Amino acid sequence: MRALLITAPGEAEVREVPAPRAHGGEVVVEVEQAGVCGTDMELFHGTLSYIRDGFTTFPIRPGHEWCGRVRSVGAGVNHALVGQRVIADTMLGCRRCARCRAGRHHLCAIRTEIGIRGDQPGALAERLVVPAWALHPIPEVLSPAAGALVEPGGTALRAVRAAGLTGGEEVLVLGGGTIGLLCAAFAAVSGARVTVADPRPEGLALAGRYGAAAVAVDDLPDEPAFEVVVDASGAAESPARGVQLTEPGGRLVLVGLPGQPAMIDSRELVFGDLTVSGLLGASAGLEGAIVWYAAGEVVPDDLVAAVVGLAEIPDVLRGVRPAGAGPGPKIHVQPTRHG
Repeated sequence: MRALLITAPGEAEVREVPAPRAHGGEVVVEVEQAGVCGTDMELFHGTLSYIRDGFTTFPIRPGHEWCGRVRSVGAGVNHALVGQRVIADTMLGCRRCARCRAGRHHLCAIRTEIGIRGDQPGALAERLVVPAWALHPIPEVLSPAAGALVEPGGTALRAVRAAGLTGGEEVLVLGGGTIGLLCAAFAAVSGARVTVADPRPEGLALAGRYGAAAVAVDDLPDEPAFEVVVDASGAAESPARGVQLTEPGGRLVLVGLPGQPAMIDSRELVFGDLTVSGLLGASAGLEGAIVWYAAGEVVPDDLVAAVVGLAEIPDVLRGVRPAGAGPGPKIHVQPTRHG
């Protein structure tokens, strides 16, 4: 089968690799559609902290935002799964440690992450193997784009849940990328009044479609103005700006991952009596994202600017935007597409 490999920092190519086989407890999924994530870009450039810390080594087969159909099953797996449309949890814990047994497998110290951490090949390929326990069925009503956006949707939904919205709050989302716009969408359908801030005009172009007002970061006030701030920007200065803009007694949710350490003055948290949450991964939000998407309450399809084949992904990782791409922040791949 064909798969994308990142062979070294700044080097990626599509290769023919052995087709995967399902062993006990596993399934082989034929990938319908997959997304290229900012994490994949960091893997390509060699800047992801997992590489520095030794959790991930080259070559890497990336891709963790995807949907597909079960093609075959290994021993001990129900054959009724064959043909089922699915996504899977990216975070694969050991299932034995205290964190895993408590339902926090996404924090397992020895976890692998599909296409990111460890040796679990990702979905920028025609097929991939995943443990059957990590699967989540998705309905036929979901478009391929929506299916492949369940993973970022799960992360965004977790962020909005952490905000504890009851309706009517003034919410600021810092960052108009995929996660930020999905945070805005989930907050809006929860009854909040949402503003999305981004320094880039393209990051604000879709805010209105997801129920949010749009504002340039430089036009934000210098004093507290929002009961809830969600930082989904990935900018190192953004968490501190979030503290500055959160009303006393309010909530700050951190879901963006800066490429370098982000500094917050803890005294401002104390004096503001702020509740701060940091979130890793989509695991606990996947089922909810599927439900919201299937109900049509949040329709993420406009986030996809273009759908390309595997052969175009090396250029996408280098920052080349496909010809004719729309305003959305996300590039998707149909791995079986040729030409």
